[in-house]
Amino acid sequence: MFIRRIAAALLALALMFASEGETAECAAEAYDIYDRIMDSAGAAIVYCPDSGEIIYGHNIREKRAIASITKILTAVIALEYAEKNDRSVEITEEMYAEGSSMYLKAGEKLSLSSLVGGMMAVSGNDAANALALSLGGSIDGFAEMMNRKALLIGMKDSSFRTPSGLDAQGHYSTAYDMALLCAYAMRNERFAAIVSQKCLTVGYIEPQGKTQQLYNHNKLLSCCEGCIGIKTGYTKKAGRTLTSCAKRNGKTLICVTLNDGNDWQDHCRLYDCCFERVTALSVTDETISIPVAGEENGCVLAETEEPAVLTVKNGSEDRIKVRYCAPPFLFPQVKSGDEAGSAEIYMDGRLLMKRRLVIK
Repeated sequence: MFIRRIAAALLALALMFASEGETAECAAEAYDIYDRIMDSAGAAIVYCPDSGEIIYGHNIREKRAIASITKILTAVIALEYAEKNDRSVEITEEMYAEGSSMYLKAGEKLSLSSLVGGMMAVSGNDAANALALSLGGSIDGFAEMMNRKALLIGMKDSSFRTPSGLDAQGHYSTAYDMALLCAYAMRNERFAAIVSQKCLTVGYIEPQGKTQQLYNHNKLLSCCEGCIGIKTGYTKKAGRTLTSCAKRNGKTLICVTLNDGNDWQDHCRLYDCCFERVTALSVTDETISIPVAGEENGCVLAETEEPAVLTVKNGSEDRIKVRYCAPPFLFPQVKSGDEAGSAEIYMDGRLLMKRRLVIK
């Protein structure tokens, strides 16, 4: 009852300070959705991957079992290694695992990236073990790699013990940390391509010519507007865990729910609500002029190689600043497409991203 009274008071404040164009009816509808999430999910977050802003949060730093959404970190490590060497992995009986599986057989050979595809589509625990033993030498060795990577990403309240997410003592994370991981993973183009596919064909090295057609367990790809990934999970201890990413009208959000028996519907409802509370901000439309050495009044024009469009909370636009870092001059032989510095995008003094400047 006390918590409900606090929530009612917060609703009243939200109605008083509703953003421009937001009606009291919309704010009340949002409160109703948030209230339902608090009833159904142990923890939940809607996160803005561009700005790092939290659009909605419930128990976001509470440490919990996370089940197979663990595989996001396993996939990231494997794909980053595969960029340098997408080597062949021979399957052994040691890699077999309980629970969801690709049904790999001893003696078969697949590339690292193929194993990632199977692991993410059907949540193959055997594929996760194959990646871990191949890259880490042992499950414990790979867990050390996972924990080092997690710290680099900023996941300060997480601890990993298995590559698959099967329940293990000391294996946990938080909704907030998993949102950070999702944001990091979705910036990897190969990862994003894998998790966005409803059906994935995995090729084998041995037996030569063998392929396997796998259907993604993530129903949000079909039932949630704009969903582009990423991973489901379940164990008895963790309950249902779900991470997703959606893009609508140039705006991108990430949602994480832990121990939520109504997760499909909750993600859809949260997106419907939270996309109304963010805006897509184009921040590098400017063209800058750079002097050319030895040419009186001579200069060339430079622009970002690709546009920078940020998703930010409504009202946060003025907190975004762009700093153009270009040389004091360029030599006459400069040509179109040459690099000419960078554009750095900041929020409240915190660097969000960089874009290359190139000569027009």
